[in-house]
Amino acid sequence: MQACGIIVEYNPFHNGHRYHIEQAKSKTGADVVVAVMSGNFLQRGEPAVIDKWQRAQAALANGADLVVELPSAWAVQPADLFASGSVSLLQALKCQWLCFGTDAQAPFDYQAFAQFEERHREEIDADFQRLDKANATYNERIDTVLSRSYPAYAAHSKQPNHILGMEYAKALLHYDAPMEIVAIARKAAAYHSEALHHASIASATAIRKGIKNNTDITSFVPVQTYKNLQGNVVEWQAFWPLLHYQIMVMPLHEMAQIYQMVEGLEYRIKACAQTARNFDDFIQQLKTKRYSLVRLQRLLCYVLFQITTDEMTEAQKQPYIRVLGYTSQGQAYLKQIKADLSMPLVAKFGKKEGTQYALSLKVDQVYQLASQQISEQNFGRKPLFIPNEKKSFTQADLASIINRDF
Repeated sequence: MQACGIIVEYNPFHNGHRYHIEQAKSKTGADVVVAVMSGNFLQRGEPAVIDKWQRAQAALANGADLVVELPSAWAVQPADLFASGSVSLLQALKCQWLCFGTDAQAPFDYQAFAQFEERHREEIDADFQRLDKANATYNERIDTVLSRSYPAYAAHSKQPNHILGMEYAKALLHYDAPMEIVAIARKAAAYHSEALHHASIASATAIRKGIKNNTDITSFVPVQTYKNLQGNVVEWQAFWPLLHYQIMVMPLHEMAQIYQMVEGLEYRIKACAQTARNFDDFIQQLKTKRYSLVRLQRLLCYVLFQITTDEMTEAQKQPYIRVLGYTSQGQAYLKQIKADLSMPLVAKFGKKEGTQYALSLKVDQVYQLASQQISEQNFGRKPLFIPNEKKSFTQADLASIINRDF
């Protein structure tokens, strides 16, 4: 059997994700779709609205064959590290294709771009250093440099999925037998679109906003996702009392040791926490031209988890494959490749795993503090199993959304 890999967050899983899975199989001819999915905290530095098990279940019921978790040491990171960790798992799982959605409507050769940047790394770095750093974020500066040196880059340089696509391509350069890239263009709702007017497809951003505003989202998500969203929906505000307390009592010298705490940001965080009324108020006070909301949200995750630089470094030295679930086809594929895996395979999380992968355990334990309704995330949990014949995805479903956005 041959596998196509996808890199996902499913926050939450919606009809467009279902279409993406089917297109991944259709365009590659793969026998199975392997999804690397972020755990309970996500790349933009925010908690998932529902837990990783509920999201994995929705994926398996709607086309995915094997779902593995991207550990927090890679999931809550800038695009380059997020891509590196995700690609490493798919490569370890012997996937032959990497299929992702892109905001770039015109054809873009991701592999050619990655090779260009690799060849011209010294010139790009030198150009970057010459730029005025005042009031400019890292992303803004690198965007300026790459737009000059590689004109095709500029057209969609600020589109999130396009940026990730470029980072995936760069990560693949490190492998002797890299996956083949298959990019699928989005056709209707953009990544950050907040519109819910489309017949059956909307972005995850729009769906989350719809949940918050009590808007009907039933036509945009599978039935199981809708049911899960009727329970406790997790937001940053749920962690504000815990985060606020930590900031108030943590000495400055300890806060300075938190991963990615740079340029005296601990002083600004302490000061803003004194007057903030809630999380939204706090993050708005904290945000500057130099430090984007997303970068600060990730940093606040590290504060919430109390992750030091040394702890993050150690966690990244211990990659592993955490299986969240599979279908009959996915289970058969896993048996096929199991003997050749280059990373430890974790199907059950016990005391040994809790010690070895302590950062992942800590992050999930913090997530559970958002609500007493959130079940145990690790100990006693077995991989989900959904027989292929039980999947809710049908060809009729595909026909209803074919050629629309995902």
